[in-house]
Amino acid sequence: MKKYIVAGLLAWLPLAITVWVIRWVINLLDGVFDVVIGGVSAIMPASARGLLDTLIHVPGLGVAILLVLLLLTGMFVTNVVGQWALERWDQLLSRIPIVKSIYNSVKQVSDTLFSSNGQAFREAVLVRYPHPGSLTIAFITGKPSGVVAEHMQDEFVSLYVPTTPNPTSGFFLMMRRSDVIPLEMSVDEALKYIISMGVVADAGRTTRPAKLS
Repeated sequence: MKKYIVAGLLAWLPLAITVWVIRWVINLLDGVFDVVIGGVSAIMPASARGLLDTLIHVPGLGVAILLVLLLLTGMFVTNVVGQWALERWDQLLSRIPIVKSIYNSVKQVSDTLFSSNGQAFREAVLVRYPHPGSLTIAFITGKPSGVVAEHMQDEFVSLYVPTTPNPTSGFFLMMRRSDVIPLEMSVDEALKYIISMGVVADAGRTTRPAKLS
């Protein structure tokens, strides 16, 4: 009986966790939507507040509105007028003390991670970390630049080493390109391997690298 119960648990657990995460995201977005609607209703005439109160109780409406807003924003900023407006907006925020530091930092990171032209998380590699006798999976995020690169004689790459089982935290390293081991593994496969602590085997094959020093 114990064997069957465990088998049933393993069958339902992934679905249950997936549903729980989706519901958590929907509730979070609905909560933000409720705050926005509450602020709008405070400045609208009393005759229109009844409709707003009804919208607050529609489940999933916040997610739908967010998707539509992202779609419309994307369509706007990808044309000439939208790009011009976005540049003016960036310039405005870049002149505000404190705000400019946070905004510019977040923008640089988001552009690097999510831009289709960026090089972040495009390649999974093996590196000797945290000591020469061990190996871990890392992701190449680019190359050192600026004053940091001036102190490097050889070719270096910037690496992100995620932690397990939460890959959103990790360590930033700069290593010689010759000291990393390329992997015939996609980023998604590498993330699955990391999150599962090596339980979920990848479909790729490790290439035979040059000997590490």
